[in-house]
Amino acid sequence: MFDLGKVLVGFDYTRGYRALEPHCRFPASEIPARINAAGLVLPFERGEVSNQAFFEGLSAALGLEVSYDRFCELWSEIFLPEPLLADELLAGLHSRYRLVLISNTNDIHFRMIERTYPLLRHFEARALSYQVGAMKPAAAMYQEAVRLAGCPPEQCLYIDDVREFVEAGRRHGLDAVQFQGESRLVEELRKRGIL
Repeated sequence: MFDLGKVLVGFDYTRGYRALEPHCRFPASEIPARINAAGLVLPFERGEVSNQAFFEGLSAALGLEVSYDRFCELWSEIFLPEPLLADELLAGLHSRYRLVLISNTNDIHFRMIERTYPLLRHFEARALSYQVGAMKPAAAMYQEAVRLAGCPPEQCLYIDDVREFVEAGRRHGLDAVQFQGESRLVEELRKRGIL
C-alpha cells in the first residue's frame, strides 16, 4: 500500500500559489490564508463538495476569473514533474504483489495525476479519500485499503511519508514504514524479503 503525495509524486504548495497569483486579487503570500478561510479543502478531499462547488467557492474567495478547466490546471500546479520512485521498482513489485494506492486527495488532483504520471498503471486498487468519504488517519481509509488488498492487514505493507498516518496504519494491524526516500524504502523492502 502506497501513499501518493510525497511518496510517489512530489508536491509543493507554493508552486500552486504562484500559479494562482496572476489570476486573482491577492499576492501568493496571502493565498494560503484565503484558501483556509474558505473552509473547502478538507470537505473537498472527503468528497463532500463537488468539483464545481469547490471551483466556485475558491474563485469567490480568491477573486479568480478563470474557466473551470483553467482552474483545474492551476490547482494542480503543486505537483513536481518527476515521480519520486522509479517506474522499474513499481513494475517489479507489481509483477509479484497487488499494489494499492491509499491517498488523501481530491477528484481534480487525481484526474490530473492519472493523466500525467504513468506509474499509476501499476496500482490495481485505489483507496482515495474523496471516494471513501474519509481521510487518513480515519479508520475507514485503512479498512477500505485492506478490503481492496484482499488479504489480512498483517500481510500488508503500508508506505507513507507522514508519521501520524504510519502509526495509524500500525494500529490497524498493518506493517508500516515511513517513507524517507527510495534508497531507504528499498532497504526496508529487502529487509522484509519483498525484493
